[in-house]
Amino acid sequence: MKEIIYYDRVKKREEREKVYGLYFLELLYGKGLLSRCFSFLLRPFFASVPFLSHFYGYIQKTRASRSKVKPFIRDFAVDSSEFLDPVESYRSFNDFFIRKLKPESRPIDEKSDVVILPADARYLVFPNIEKADGFWVKGKKFSLKDLLQDDVLAARYAQGALAMARLCPVDYHRFHFPLDCVPGKARLINGPLYSVNPIALKRNIAYLSQNKRMITELETEKFGKVLYVEVGATYVGSIHQTYTPSKVYPKGEEKGYFSFGGSCLLVLFDPDTIVFDDDLVRFSAKKMEVRGLLGQSLGRAS
Repeated sequence: MKEIIYYDRVKKREEREKVYGLYFLELLYGKGLLSRCFSFLLRPFFASVPFLSHFYGYIQKTRASRSKVKPFIRDFAVDSSEFLDPVESYRSFNDFFIRKLKPESRPIDEKSDVVILPADARYLVFPNIEKADGFWVKGKKFSLKDLLQDDVLAARYAQGALAMARLCPVDYHRFHFPLDCVPGKARLINGPLYSVNPIALKRNIAYLSQNKRMITELETEKFGKVLYVEVGATYVGSIHQTYTPSKVYPKGEEKGYFSFGGSCLLVLFDPDTIVFDDDLVRFSAKKMEVRGLLGQSLGRAS
């Protein structure tokens, strides 16, 4: 399996991703003979049977799963000094997974014209969705119409801008508002739970528009209407919203969190309203993700 290389904004260098559950991903989404034999039946089974997600999620909430926390922190070099609560306070692996961080560990860029990264994640950006030359593989695009299940919105954002944030199991899994806004009510679209790892998306980018997802419209002063889409993935059947609709929120405030697993955020902007940061545009053009942290700059009002 080809390695996943990304650029780390903090370390200012390229890094090799250590993939959690790599064997499972290779079995279901790889190109080897064994993968081809098993994946035809197993891939839709694991993605489409809710019981499997619920059962695995239940296991991560048991007291016995607590024993996985410290080895996970050690094996994936997670910085526990950023945690709001001590490691010993987590009663299960899921408690650790949905952990909160100390506010000072994720400073927010407060400049009024700056949109911030909404989560710790690996980012790709597309200044014009219509002109995007494939997200992972040339010529392979996902359908806005399928993603949004709304012809009017799909037409509105057809030439808009898109930021895609992929959250790995090792990441902080709470997501936040990227700009000052008044959010509407989140709309649920049910679907399967395929992986959103590049290993899977290179096989079928349509997983992004098929998976279970929630869509929230954000009303803003400088950026018009922004769409915020949370996409569930393998073993992420639960997308939790912690915000209150129709309330004014400053950027950086928490919107919600994902339970255990990998997951993805998509943020769509009206045409000609945002200019993404140069490093994000540069690496995205090479189809290389940029790992950034909540509160860092995503772009500026155009």
